[in-house]
Amino acid sequence: MKMSEEILVELRSVSRQYKLGKTVVNALEGVSLEIVRSDFLIVAGPSGSGKSTLLNLIGCIDQPTAGSVIFDSTDVATLSDRELSAFRAHKLGFIFESFNLVPVLNAHENVDYPLRLRNVPAAERQSRTEAMLEAVGLQDQALHRPGELSGGQRQRVAIARALVTHPELVLADEPTANLDTRTGETIIDLMKEMRDRLGTTFVIATHDPMVAERARRRVEIRDGRISNDSLIPSPR
Repeated sequence: MKMSEEILVELRSVSRQYKLGKTVVNALEGVSLEIVRSDFLIVAGPSGSGKSTLLNLIGCIDQPTAGSVIFDSTDVATLSDRELSAFRAHKLGFIFESFNLVPVLNAHENVDYPLRLRNVPAAERQSRTEAMLEAVGLQDQALHRPGELSGGQRQRVAIARALVTHPELVLADEPTANLDTRTGETIIDLMKEMRDRLGTTFVIATHDPMVAERARRRVEIRDGRISNDSLIPSPR
C-alpha cells in the first residue's frame, strides 16, 4: 500500500467457522486483508473457497469467529444489530448474482427504493435516481419492469441501485454469473467506469477469469486462506 492510500476496511486474522451437525467447517482461516479507498479488488477462487464468506464479513452481514473487521476505523463487533443495519445502509451497496430486483417495480422504482428507506426527500430522490439511470445508460428503460429487461440491463439497474445511496464500498458477488461473456465484460467495465467517476470502492467475488483479468488488484483465495494478493499492472 502506498503512503497516500487510505485504508477503508481491514481484516485482522479473521476466521469463520460453521457447524454442520457435528462437523465444524472452517470457511475462513486467519485471513488478514487491507482494502484501500477507491480500490477495484477482485476476490478470485473456485466455488467453496470462502469468497462469499469473506464478502459477508466485509459487508457486516456476518461476524467472524475469531479476529476483527475494522471498517472506516470502526470495529464492527462493537456495534449493536440496529447500529449495524444503519451502518450497512449508509456505508455499503450490494450487487448480487441473481440481480435481486423487485419484480413488480420498474427500473426507476427499484433504484429509488433504497432512498425511500432512508427517507430522502422526494425531489432529491427523483434527481439522484434519474442521474444514476442515465449514468448506467438506462434512462430510456426507466419505466420497464425487470421482466421486460435483458440480463445485462437488469444488472445495470442493480448497479444503479447499489450506487444511488453514495456508498463508500460496493460488494458484488458473482455479478456476471448469469450473463453471457460480452455482457459480463460490459458490466465489469461499467463498474470500473463508476469507480473512476465516483471514487467508490469495489470488491468483487468471482470465479470468472474474464473478471479477474480486469482487476486493479487480485486476491486469490483457496480453502479459506489467501494464497496470493497482487496489484495488476495497468495496460499501456
